[in-house]
Amino acid sequence: MEPNVLLITVLAMVTSGGLFYALVYPYMSGEKKAEKRHAAVRGQGPRRAADRVQDGANRRKQVTDSLKEIETRAKGKKLSLEMRMQQAGLTWSRNKFFVVSALFGVAGMGLGYILSGNIFATVATTVIGGLGVPAWLLSHLRKRRLKKFLNEFPGAIDVIVRGVRAGLPLVDCMRIVANETAEPVRGEFRQMIESQQVGISLGDAASRIAERVPTPEANFFAIVINIQQKSGGNLAEALGNLSAVLRDRKLMKGKVAAMSSEAKASAGIIGALPFVVTLLVYLSSPDYISLLWKTTTGQFVLGCAAFWMTIGIVTIKKMVNFDM
Repeated sequence: MEPNVLLITVLAMVTSGGLFYALVYPYMSGEKKAEKRHAAVRGQGPRRAADRVQDGANRRKQVTDSLKEIETRAKGKKLSLEMRMQQAGLTWSRNKFFVVSALFGVAGMGLGYILSGNIFATVATTVIGGLGVPAWLLSHLRKRRLKKFLNEFPGAIDVIVRGVRAGLPLVDCMRIVANETAEPVRGEFRQMIESQQVGISLGDAASRIAERVPTPEANFFAIVINIQQKSGGNLAEALGNLSAVLRDRKLMKGKVAAMSSEAKASAGIIGALPFVVTLLVYLSSPDYISLLWKTTTGQFVLGCAAFWMTIGIVTIKKMVNFDM
């Protein structure tokens, strides 16, 4: 064989071997897989940080969606009479409420007829007694019950947090709250436990508390329970943060009440002043002030004064009432 042909053959074989080693051998030996693993390990830290950011964004999105869902449900759902009585803590039926309203109406009719003897005044007192007084009482009882719930709720959340951190199941912690706390928190958690025992999920039972107690605090609690049931997480930490938020809100409400107490006292004095002056004038000169309800002109003036007085009281109440 000629030297040139031998040299070309050797070079071709070396070139083929080099190409084989450079292109095929890494896949056969696993070097490419190793490089991919190394790249994955090097990028694992940034990806984990990105995953944490993404998880936080997903949780915030879940909270936002849950809040929007609850607000939409509350706006689109008209409260029935039974639901309003349940929120007020009454166990009355619809018929019993109507009977009580009719009794108030009859009492208002008798009071108006005895005081004035005028048919228009009698009709007005009948309407006020049959419709206005029961609605006002229902609203007053509802506000009082919600206030009691908000005073007891942070303590109940703390009991659940301590129980979960001690290793107790969530249902057992809620059962402790249902047995040991004061009303109305005890009754609400008892209904939640009973609903969970008949097959309703814990998240739906918590959402029903938010329906029976329409407050932001109850909505926050329902959102935390629903998110924990769906995606998991550290329940003790979430409820601990919720308890801190509830106590901060309670502290802020106390500060607002203290700062607005002077304005509320002024409003009370201004609202009571006409009635006090009328009583003092009646005690000193009854014949002089009695013309207001004995004559037709006086009754007309008294009606106009009552109308404008009502507008003034409502306006002052809106000015000094701060909602959070």
